[in-house]
Amino acid sequence: MVQVSPGDVQRLFLQAVLSRGILSENLAKVIWKKCVEAVKTADADVDVSYSDRDADWDSFIESVNTSLNDLDFEFKSVQDESSAKRLFAMVNRKDDELAQVATDYNPIEITYFKAVVEQIMLARNESFSVSSLAALREVSAGKEKMNLTKAQAEVLLGSFVANGWLLRSKRGRYSLSSRSLLELLPYLKSTYPDEIVECTICHEIITKGIACKRDNCQTRMHYHCFNAYRRRKTALTCPACTLDWPQDPTDKGLLAVGELAVRNGDDGKRQTRGSPVSDDDEEEEEEEDEPSQKTQAKRPRQRRSQQGKKGKSKKMDRDSEEEEEEEEKEEEEEEKEEEAETTPPPRRRSTRR
Repeated sequence: MVQVSPGDVQRLFLQAVLSRGILSENLAKVIWKKCVEAVKTADADVDVSYSDRDADWDSFIESVNTSLNDLDFEFKSVQDESSAKRLFAMVNRKDDELAQVATDYNPIEITYFKAVVEQIMLARNESFSVSSLAALREVSAGKEKMNLTKAQAEVLLGSFVANGWLLRSKRGRYSLSSRSLLELLPYLKSTYPDEIVECTICHEIITKGIACKRDNCQTRMHYHCFNAYRRRKTALTCPACTLDWPQDPTDKGLLAVGELAVRNGDDGKRQTRGSPVSDDDEEEEEEEDEPSQKTQAKRPRQRRSQQGKKGKSKKMDRDSEEEEEEEEKEEEEEEKEEEAETTPPPRRRSTRR
């Protein structure tokens, strides 16, 4: 007869978790119960038991994580941003080159996945999503060469969605799933520290939710955290700046975080680290950009002026000084008009840290 021990419950439980990837809290508790029953069936004298109390569930998770400590793994949870359900998964605490997905995909596929994740994290206006066309563009747009066709990349994107690494919306936009936010969090925090946004209420990463509309206010909330916060308040105001808030999270009195924040043209230009990630850049950046735009506007004018002067020199030996002064004045006026046209409209200041 095979000997069983209380540790067999944890081993059976971890095997079931690894075979599923990510699972709801209710399913995780059912699996725990079935594992206890299986061990009890093998040996009724083994000192193991199941309880539906939250304290006992937390104690079981703690014992599981103690056994995983030496392996740099952790059984961890996150609240789904859309459904608000508590989800669990086995998390690799290492953040080296997306070690979490290395067993499922080859190096080229991981490189492509990283490129798509980067575009999602660097998305403008905190939209944290990327269009299908922009995702396929990464096959040839990145610094690292990928031996992939766009047709193969499209199939691969479908695989990322099917395996729970990405979400695809009805609009065809890709965003990070709960599994990615849970299992890849160490990688995301170390690679994109300036792009990570946390919920003011639960302090977990947020890629879908609402933001306070006041400039420079750092308040961000998941939709489910906003709803819980709203139920506790008679007068709904921002917890940081006390700006009055509407009851509806989709009201114009609040800004969107996630796909609803996408604006026309946001996917037109590929984002890279160090480039502006949203329209609401700092004033200092605007002031630095304006001189370069003026210079670009002047250069064609200077070339056209020089060509004109060369043409005139062929027709006549010399222009009078008065005519030259008049031409220079006209050119200066035209340059001022062009500069006024190319000056961009004022933009909202960035609230990203």
